[in-house]
Amino acid sequence: MSLNVETYTVEFSTSQREEVKNLTKSVEEKVDGSYIEDGMCLVFAPHATGILILNEDEEGIKKDYLKGLHETVPKNNDWKHDRIDNNAHSHIKSAFVGSNTIIPVTDGRLDLGTWQDIFFIETDGPRGNRRLILKLIGEC
Repeated sequence: MSLNVETYTVEFSTSQREEVKNLTKSVEEKVDGSYIEDGMCLVFAPHATGILILNEDEEGIKKDYLKGLHETVPKNNDWKHDRIDNNAHSHIKSAFVGSNTIIPVTDGRLDLGTWQDIFFIETDGPRGNRRLILKLIGEC
C-alpha cells in the first residue's frame, strides 16, 4: 500500500468587505477529479484575514457568523496594528477561528455531514485574488 499526495488550488474572489462564501462545489470538483479514493483533504486558506469553517448553508446563520465575529472582535478597539492598515480586527478574527480544516475522503468523495458545507469568511475584502490550497492524501 502506498500513500499518494495530490495538490490543487481553488481560486476565487470576494465582492464585499465581509462575506460568507460557499466553496463546497469548487472543492468537491477537485476531489472528484483526483485519484484519491480513501484518505483526507486538507483545505488551507493562505490569507491572514480569511477564515475557513465547516457549517450549514443557511442565510440566517451566515449573518450570525458575521455578527458573532463583530461582537467577539470589534473593529474600533484601539488595536495597535490599525496604525498600519486599519484591519487588526480581521487578523484577530482569522487567528481565533482558523484558516484550515481536514475533511475525510471516502470512496473518492468528501465525507461531509448532512448540514456541512465549506465556507470562506472574508473579513477584509473585497479581494480579487483569494485561493484555497488543497492537499489530498490517501490511497488510490
